[in-house]
Amino acid sequence: MPIIKSAKKRMRQNARRRSRNRTRRATLRTSIRRLHEAIEAGDGNVIQAQWVQTQSLIDRTARFGIIHPNAAARTKSRLARNIQRASAS
Repeated sequence: MPIIKSAKKRMRQNARRRSRNRTRRATLRTSIRRLHEAIEAGDGNVIQAQWVQTQSLIDRTARFGIIHPNAAARTKSRLARNIQRASAS
């Protein structure tokens, strides 16, 4: 445990940030999973609504620095490709 006052404060800040980041990351993963489920089910309206929400969450998560911007772009690209494949068939 830290002895210095600033180190104690830094630990408190890190704990709060870690908690927020874990929540945001979990929310993102849930949204991506729901989009995959909608794609497999083939329901166009649900896919479109979930895609808008997921895309926004991915961008927001990248902006907060929880995921890397390139990882966000890659994830959105792959999801968009999956949606295209699902709508084509």
